[in-house]
Amino acid sequence: MIIHYNTASFNPKKPVILTPGTFDGVHFGHQKILKILTDTAKEKNMESVVLTFSPHPRKVLFPDGKPLFLINTLDEKIEQLKKHGVDHLIIYPFTLDFSRISALEYVRDFLLNELKVSKLVIGYDHQFGRNREGDFNYLKELSPLYEFEIEEISAQDINEVNISSTKIRKAILNGDIETANEYLGYQFSITGDVVEGKKLGNTIGFPTANIQPTSNDKIIPKNGAYAVSVTVDSKQYGGMLNIGHNPTVSSDQTQHIEVNIFDFNQNIYGTDITVYFIKRLRDEKKFESVDELKQQLADDALLAKQFV
Repeated sequence: MIIHYNTASFNPKKPVILTPGTFDGVHFGHQKILKILTDTAKEKNMESVVLTFSPHPRKVLFPDGKPLFLINTLDEKIEQLKKHGVDHLIIYPFTLDFSRISALEYVRDFLLNELKVSKLVIGYDHQFGRNREGDFNYLKELSPLYEFEIEEISAQDINEVNISSTKIRKAILNGDIETANEYLGYQFSITGDVVEGKKLGNTIGFPTANIQPTSNDKIIPKNGAYAVSVTVDSKQYGGMLNIGHNPTVSSDQTQHIEVNIFDFNQNIYGTDITVYFIKRLRDEKKFESVDELKQQLADDALLAKQFV
């Protein structure tokens, strides 16, 4: 997959079939669209192209609105898209000026003249142009005039359950990791640097790696304990992870992400690690004593090992 951070480097040698979208999560619904895109490209000897935007349009259009936390960082999105056989990924800078072009200018000047699109594949709810004035019906009107093909993927074609990035974000925020993973088609993950913590875990026999996510825009699951798998230096380990404030042993209200890696004893401060969420074990709670907390952690470890 060739990655383009602007359109100047995009020089297709064959007719272009393109699908546009934010693709946050590259979830199961997105994957159905990508399969149709790449299968059609092979069948008709075309170049398959995904057009996405950075930053996320909502961050540009509503900078003072409710914060939008994303399922994927840009790097994670790229890695997921690489798995689906796409020829080109265009990561186009989304600006206020770009958001103000009309639906006609977006199709005629940007997609057709600049990106040389011969066929568009879009999801059932795709909208575009100033004030989201363009949709599938508008594209059907323009198609014979400007001689391009258009294919819409219906919600029924994607799944009987209407999958969306919004629903997945909601599941993650509610701690419903199993539903999120089902919709994603893979395990939700967080990558981050291992940073110095208070080392409270060492004092109770459950040492943890304190993770600082690599992106401030990354969505964080609901506070609680989770069964996870952990990648450290390309090696995979089982583990249990806690998100929260450690109320039994600390009055600090800062949210922490800490993972206890099973059968692991290495100094990994300053190392990037990735945790993959498998199952939520329980809510975070304040225990009456440290001994009660230690017993709960031992129980959590036994339970987590059934899933990792």
